[in-house]
Amino acid sequence: MKRYWKRERVYLLFLLPTVLFMIVFLYYPLIRGIPIAFTDWDGFSKTSNFVGLDNFKRILRDINIPRDLKNTLLFTAIETVICNVIGLAMALAVKKATKLNNLLRTLFFMPFVISLVLSSYMVQYLIYQVCQTFSWTSPLAVPSQVIPGLALIAIWRDSGYCMIIYIAAILGVDESMYESASIEGATRFQQFRKITMPMIVPAFTANVTLLLSWGLKLFDYSMTAVKGDASESINVYVYRMIFPGYQAGYGQAVALVWLIVVFIITNFVSKTLRKREVEL
Repeated sequence: MKRYWKRERVYLLFLLPTVLFMIVFLYYPLIRGIPIAFTDWDGFSKTSNFVGLDNFKRILRDINIPRDLKNTLLFTAIETVICNVIGLAMALAVKKATKLNNLLRTLFFMPFVISLVLSSYMVQYLIYQVCQTFSWTSPLAVPSQVIPGLALIAIWRDSGYCMIIYIAAILGVDESMYESASIEGATRFQQFRKITMPMIVPAFTANVTLLLSWGLKLFDYSMTAVKGDASESINVYVYRMIFPGYQAGYGQAVALVWLIVVFIITNFVSKTLRKREVEL
C-alpha cells in the first residue's frame, strides 16, 4: 500500500508543472478578466468605472463584429474540411510501414512542429514567389481572397497532424475484416466505404474538434500574414480593442462572449459526432 501511494505521488509530481502552468496562464487571467468586462477600464489606469452590461450591449451594435465573425467562421470551415480530406488522403497513401512511407510521414508532419508565426511567413513567401513566377495576383493581396489564403497556410501546417491521427485509426482496423470482404468480392472502394470509414469515425471526431478549436482561435495568421480589415478575426479585434484601442473593458467583454460561443460550438459538434459514432 505504501509503495502504491509513493508511485501515485511521483505521478502527481510530473503533473504539477502542467497544472501550475494552466492555473497561472489560463485560469487566473480568465477569472481576473471577468469583472473587467463590466467596467470601462482602459487597460492602464489604476481606476475604472462600473458600467454594468453596457459593454455587452455595445457588442450587438458593433458593425465590426459581423465582419470579423464571418472571417473567423469562413477560415475555420475551409481549414476543417480541407485538412481532413488531405490528412485522410495522405494517411491512406503512407499507411504501410515502408522506408519510403516512413520518410514521407516525417516530411508531411514536419510543418506541424514549426511555430505558427514562422509557418505564416514561410508559406506567405512561397505564395508570393509562385504568383510572381506565373504573373498571378497573390490571394493575400486581394481582400476577397485573404481568408482562403490564410486557410491555405493553416492547411499546409495542420494536415500532417490529421494524417497521424488517421494513420493510427486505420492501422487499428482488423485486417481480417478486409480479407473477408475481399473473399466476398468487395472492391477496394467498397472496403474503404463500408469498413475503413465507419472504423475511423472516432479519429474524424478528434480531428474536427481540434481543428474547430484552432480555427475559432484564429490570431497568429491574421497578425503576421496580412494586416487589415479583410483578414481581421474576432481574436485580433479583441487585441486591437485592448492594447492599441485602450478599451480593455470592452475587449474583455468581447473575449468573454467569444469564449462562450467557442465552447458551445466545439461541444455541440463533438457531442453530435460522438452520437454518430454510437450509431455506426
